[in-house]
Amino acid sequence: MRLARFVLLSTAVVSLYAQENRQVPQADSSYIDADGTAHVTRVVPVPGTVSPEAQRSLARQQSDAPVHQTIEERRSGTDKWQARAGEAYRKAYPANVAEDKIAGVPVRIITPLTIPADRSERVLINVHGGGFNSDSGSLTETIPIANLTKTKVIAVLYRLAPEHPFPAAVDDTVAVYKELMKQYKPKHIGLYGTSAGAVLTAEVAARLRQLGLPLPGALGIFSGFGDFSQPGDSRAIYALNGFSGHLDPPSKTNPTDRSYVGSTDLKDPVLSPIYSDLHGFPPTLFVTSTRDLLLSGTTILHRAFLRAGVEAELVVFEALPHAFWNDVNLPESREADELIAKFFDRKLGGRGV
Repeated sequence: MRLARFVLLSTAVVSLYAQENRQVPQADSSYIDADGTAHVTRVVPVPGTVSPEAQRSLARQQSDAPVHQTIEERRSGTDKWQARAGEAYRKAYPANVAEDKIAGVPVRIITPLTIPADRSERVLINVHGGGFNSDSGSLTETIPIANLTKTKVIAVLYRLAPEHPFPAAVDDTVAVYKELMKQYKPKHIGLYGTSAGAVLTAEVAARLRQLGLPLPGALGIFSGFGDFSQPGDSRAIYALNGFSGHLDPPSKTNPTDRSYVGSTDLKDPVLSPIYSDLHGFPPTLFVTSTRDLLLSGTTILHRAFLRAGVEAELVVFEALPHAFWNDVNLPESREADELIAKFFDRKLGGRGV
């Protein structure tokens, strides 16, 4: 059965259509083809269940026209945005940022202003988001977590696609992890990431298992997936910013981004960890939101962890789009970062644990 294809309209998108003098559906409707394809119109108001800041963010208008960028333009844009957002996060969550190399891999080292003695024996490893081809998270995903956990965070600046497809990013992260094991016990190491980094988190864990290496003490998979062969239902519903913006859903003939996958079998147990042996994986926190294009992928992988007997928690935020916690202005971002920090505090422990 083909994936259902939806047309959904938020109040912000309705307004944008009106400005462009386009006919805007004002009623809900649905029609299901014989093959199961769904043609759906929904008029969706901005919910009152989220913060006023989130309501304003959801009401922002954005064209649904495709944006054409070269890889160089995308990287330049994300680098500039990450620098600005990183400064905003440092004001909200004071921390020190330095650059270095570990095992020959470039990294950012983010440290809180003070590290209590019982937090000095643990470390967090972040694999940033950015669609595998750019860095859209090595600061925004790490600064608040370092500050809140009072723990050093190592952001792995892994090699990027398309120049370096799978498994280059996995190999870089494994190299950093192996080097850190010389200083930290695996049970005191946490590994986490958002979006592409969430995918990489599960991939790295699968690769460590394959290599016979001890697994980290805890994982954080924040808006990701674990199966490149089957895009989830939410990919056909939501764009990067939820209901607004350009929607480019995958198809059966082109289910995924080959610039990262390369020639690898889509069901390779490291590329798609849902096909690997998940038994004995460490406690894992999954975070997503109801307008996240990777909502399905996150929940599907969470269920696979549960089936394998893994201690896996799932938190789904209301109405917000993909990786919303990268917006420092949202109270929900603060809430997400705090629950992530509390999870690692519980699972990694400290001295004598």
